[in-house]
Amino acid sequence: MSLSVEMEIQPTLTEGERRASTWMERSLRAAAEAESLPDAEVSVLIVDDEKIYRLNREYRGVDRPTDVLSFPQWEPEEDPVTEGGGPVPLGDIVISLPRAREQAEKYGHSLNREMGFLAVHGFLHLLGYDHGTEEAERAMFTRQEEILARIGLER
Repeated sequence: MSLSVEMEIQPTLTEGERRASTWMERSLRAAAEAESLPDAEVSVLIVDDEKIYRLNREYRGVDRPTDVLSFPQWEPEEDPVTEGGGPVPLGDIVISLPRAREQAEKYGHSLNREMGFLAVHGFLHLLGYDHGTEEAERAMFTRQEEILARIGLER
């Protein structure tokens, strides 16, 4: 199993933010391993609040910025199809860097932890996890914490 992570970063990153993006990639690979996925690929876009605000309004009809958005390639009930047996394209994850910074400070943990958390959260949404009910939210957040613990990004 391998996960290919294609990353596009629109804002200029500080050295600490670059380190956090490395932890984010580690988090995604840990999630793919924990979920026992076949070879797969995911795209990650790190943006500012203005960009994520526009995407949230356009695709979700929510008129405010958010921290992470996921755009799955497949519906949960569909079987992914790949050309020539290549990696399964899972979809796109968009993360707001300003929101990640704010939330890391608010929750009293590192930017590494917050970027890892947001990446795994978005990744699990690509796989069909959601948090629409208390039970589903508990299952999703428990899974996120298990994955982050694998690489030492605990609270």
